[in-house]
Amino acid sequence: MKALTVDAQGTLAVREFPVPEYGRCQALVKMKSCGVCNGTDMKLIHGTFKNFDTYPAILGHEGVGEVVETGADVRHLKKGDLVLLPFLEKTMDGYTPGWGAYSEYAVVGDADAYIENGMGPGTPQWSEGYLAQTVLRPTDRVNAVEAAMIITFREVLSAIRRFGFAPNESVLIYGAGPVGLCFTRFCKLLGMGPVITTDVIKEKAEEAGRLGADVILESGACDVKAEVRRLLPEGVDHVVDAVGINRLLNEAMGLIRYNGTICGYGISPELQMQLDWSGAPYNWSLNFVQWPSKREEAEAHTQIMAWINAGVLDPKDFISHTFPFERIRDAFALIERREAGTKKIIIEF
Repeated sequence: MKALTVDAQGTLAVREFPVPEYGRCQALVKMKSCGVCNGTDMKLIHGTFKNFDTYPAILGHEGVGEVVETGADVRHLKKGDLVLLPFLEKTMDGYTPGWGAYSEYAVVGDADAYIENGMGPGTPQWSEGYLAQTVLRPTDRVNAVEAAMIITFREVLSAIRRFGFAPNESVLIYGAGPVGLCFTRFCKLLGMGPVITTDVIKEKAEEAGRLGADVILESGACDVKAEVRRLLPEGVDHVVDAVGINRLLNEAMGLIRYNGTICGYGISPELQMQLDWSGAPYNWSLNFVQWPSKREEAEAHTQIMAWINAGVLDPKDFISHTFPFERIRDAFALIERREAGTKKIIIEF
């Protein structure tokens, strides 16, 4: 099979590897699509992903695939099932999986089969990731390419739950990339308001408005703090950094209300900073979600699919480009150019 790799110098290459082996409680998956993550993937390429230094690596973690073979003890997966989050578990010819979903084949685990065979949580064979490797139903209103967007949806919704957002609370979202747009849409669906989304690029801010933001602010053309304080003199309940720029945490100090929360979702490549709370109220919280729990992702799946199947959440609204796997390096070149209008990019196998 072919897979996308990166070395310690950030050089991308498509290389050939053996089709991965799978265990008795696992299934082999032929990949159908994989979303490009502007955060994790790009940080792995640039060598700035926290605590990852095992290069060369095989990239990709937002995958969707079809089950083509099953292990002897698999009972809850069958050929033809469309599954989320296949990955590579083992080093392949000296290449470490950076989850490895930009591969033509990958592996999923039958979580219930592991448990039934005494290999559940707490055993060496178990991975929490198996919980999130969800099978899509034939009645779900999403195809194999659009389904890659569900992984980002679940990550963001699980973060919202961890942040403790509630209806009628106000929120400011920094960034209208794929993640910021998800926060915008979900906050509206959850009854929050006003939802304010800001981006330095005018077209991105306008896209947030189309997805439900009550107020959009082009940060390069206005004073965000002044505008927020004009709308909400006491400040906002929550500020979300959806891009991973440390200075935004300090900027948020002057925007939150008493007992407000600053929520860090984007992972900055800079892992330390000088935090200045001189402009903040006396009581406030700083809450980071840098690594979504796979269990919490799985628990978010039902709500995400309910929204999709009800027609109030459309994955196509968040996708701007689809590239065939043969042109995967062109997809990453597009991200590096930071062109206006670029949202989620999906690789199709």
